[in-house]
Amino acid sequence: MLKVATAGEMRDIDRSTIKKYGIAGTVLMERAGRAVAEKINKLFTVHCSPFTVFIFCGGGNNGGDGFVIARLLHEQGKDVKVFLSAKPEDLKGDAKINYDSAVKSAVRIFSLKKFLSVHCSLLTVNCLIVDALLGTGLSKPVAGDLAKCITLINSHRLSIAQKSGVCLPAGKLQTSNFAVVSVDIPSGISSDTGQIMGCAVKADYTVTFGLPKRGHLLYPGAEHTGELFIEKIGFPDELLASEKIKVNLIEKPDVIKLLPQRPKYSHKGTYGHVLLIAGSRGKTGAAFMSAKACLRAGAGLVTIGVPESLLNIFQARVTEEMVLPLPDKGNGTLSFRAVDAILEFISKKVKVFAIGPGISVSDDISKLVGALIINSKVPMVIDADGINAIAGRSSILKKAKAPVILTPHVGEMARLLEGSRGQGVKGSRGVTAGFSLREKVEENRIDTAISFAKKTKAYLILKGVPTVIATPGGDAFINPTGNPGMATAGTGDVLTGMISALLAQGLSPQNAAISGSYMHGITGDVIAGRKGEHSLIASDMINAIPAVFKSLVEFHAKV
Repeated sequence: MLKVATAGEMRDIDRSTIKKYGIAGTVLMERAGRAVAEKINKLFTVHCSPFTVFIFCGGGNNGGDGFVIARLLHEQGKDVKVFLSAKPEDLKGDAKINYDSAVKSAVRIFSLKKFLSVHCSLLTVNCLIVDALLGTGLSKPVAGDLAKCITLINSHRLSIAQKSGVCLPAGKLQTSNFAVVSVDIPSGISSDTGQIMGCAVKADYTVTFGLPKRGHLLYPGAEHTGELFIEKIGFPDELLASEKIKVNLIEKPDVIKLLPQRPKYSHKGTYGHVLLIAGSRGKTGAAFMSAKACLRAGAGLVTIGVPESLLNIFQARVTEEMVLPLPDKGNGTLSFRAVDAILEFISKKVKVFAIGPGISVSDDISKLVGALIINSKVPMVIDADGINAIAGRSSILKKAKAPVILTPHVGEMARLLEGSRGQGVKGSRGVTAGFSLREKVEENRIDTAISFAKKTKAYLILKGVPTVIATPGGDAFINPTGNPGMATAGTGDVLTGMISALLAQGLSPQNAAISGSYMHGITGDVIAGRKGEHSLIASDMINAIPAVFKSLVEFHAKV
């Protein structure tokens, strides 16, 4: 897997490369600038005339990279103009060295103030903007002339998009004669959280060095990054793969390696029996979708545990699945009395069980989920109302005898973290989660997920954009798959079924969470490609699971 760094982690890699491996900072800066210049030449046809490259440089190392880019493009005969936000006499170290080299090469360098007062009118449809203003070290909101410059860049980009008939921010600006390229990270984006620090450049392409940064993958930073290119520029592999870096980006080859094998000498018991506690009056669909997804993802057997008063409904509809009637309260929801029957069934027949899709909320459900967490001796997946059942008392997870995987969206995550029924957004069981807590989760989804998983000793799949998987050991994995069309009823139920199936087939909780989340997103992407995002529904995704598995198996066979 590819590591994902914070600004501090990347800074440590940079320092170790210089001190431990003896690669000079000027060499790294030259390689960085050259990598961007080469990428520009590959991406753009610049035969139209006039074509100007506007390079905006800050006073730090990001600006130093910009000076290298300017010198190299100038030497290739490009029309280059550099606008510097700092005073030349304030430049230091490698940035100063490369500024002097650019001056000696006759690169035209102006102050940023001059751009704001005069040269901004020179921006045309035939220009390339290179953003080398701020880089990954940004720690405070952008203000002053830098903010004015970024606003002008974004306004010009939007104007070009409107003239070209491109709808932004749906994607990068597709014209051969105009684009915005950011160096390392779009200026104004927090490298660690992806949040906008006052204002931020909206890039079509970003060329980063060594490793992707969290801010490239977390929103809104991901939307500002555009298409991301990663250039190693000579950082040692040993440093890039450091175990000290705990966040990873899931890639297709990683998932292929995790696929459960299907030996010829096998039977349905080989692939595990899953008990799915799901459904209630008015919410039977959640149970059916989760169960069907579980079978499509390879489970050998699936039994749905349902309120006994709804047994006829389930028996009339199921085909491959089995049904276990459980004590209910007479209103179509499970009673706490179901706990003994569930635990007995688990002890005799089941490899994995899941609880939550469509079970509704009540005091009995809360007691039931808590008792199952404490007493189950097989891995457990908790979703939806199963998560709401332990809102505000997530410490109960520490008492689990077997691994637990939780799959909350941001609202459910906020309710898990809420210590009491405070003020804020109304939850599905009357539990409230304050807007500030929801926002905190969204803005710090990686660290929030890691902290929760370590504290509770549970595996966490924090659904959203992007989905983050965290482990009790403090590792995190970012899932790059999925699309907005998946923001529809039932897709979470599908994920629960898929992860349960992978657990039943022998994957570890970590690997089931990683591969299940990735393939779940791919199924959504497949359907979006066929039908578009607006019309995607959860049952479409279930139908796409076989094609996703087949494509991964075939890809694995070719490797």
